[in-house]
Amino acid sequence: MSSILTNNGAMVALQTLKVVNTNLTDTQNAISTGKEIGVAKDNAAVWAISKTMESDIASFEAIEEGLSMGEATVAVASAGAEQIVEKLVEIKELIVSAQAENVSHDKIQTDIESKVDQIESIIGAAQFNGANLLANTIDGTATQMGILASLDRVGAGGTVSSVDISIEAQGFESSLNLGTSLTTITDTATAASALAEIEVYLQTAISGAAALGAASARIDDQVQFVSKLVDSMTMGVSTMTDTDMEEASARLSALQTQQELAVQSLGIANQAPQALLQLFN
Repeated sequence: MSSILTNNGAMVALQTLKVVNTNLTDTQNAISTGKEIGVAKDNAAVWAISKTMESDIASFEAIEEGLSMGEATVAVASAGAEQIVEKLVEIKELIVSAQAENVSHDKIQTDIESKVDQIESIIGAAQFNGANLLANTIDGTATQMGILASLDRVGAGGTVSSVDISIEAQGFESSLNLGTSLTTITDTATAASALAEIEVYLQTAISGAAALGAASARIDDQVQFVSKLVDSMTMGVSTMTDTDMEEASARLSALQTQQELAVQSLGIANQAPQALLQLFN
């Protein structure tokens, strides 16, 4: 039945045009912003997940910076410890040479004292931004340095806890106090005593340097892990929220065609009442 009061065809065509225009606007926005899901109304569940992940990404980027600072601090201490080991080896060589009777024990002792002073200087200078891992205390009070390494989240949107890497102060100030505890060499007998003492100091320094090396390797591994984790999480958020430009381009072309057809359909539907007048001519 046709009616001059209600144009059903025009109503359907108008609703179709409105739907097409809405979809076209959404597609154009997705193309212009690059975001398929930019606000909560686009897809509340995905938007919420993406925002949680984005907050974690920002946190891990901050963790990367903290790890870099910790890595530099440990690297300085590790370099200092290795240099101390070298100086202790040189002192041991001097002490071994002092086992002979026909050497100048005074000159050997002078050389040893010079190297001891150098070791003490290295211990005092091996600090980064006020943190010295070779000293008895790292910053004057603490004997342990914590480096934030990661965040653990329990479930989606659940509680978050921190994970630290702890680095112990090596305490070389007291354990390598050669200036007051190493036997002064005056003859072969005192040289023999000093040899036993320097071996203990050398093993202490080697253990400390090895501990710092292991800590440095662990931090380096964590830096690489966090960097890859940030990249993976960023790609995940991109997959959920970013616009697929190839798909959007095809959808835009289709919607533009649908819009043209919907406009033509509406025009045809609006002409229907005029055709009814012909029945009364």
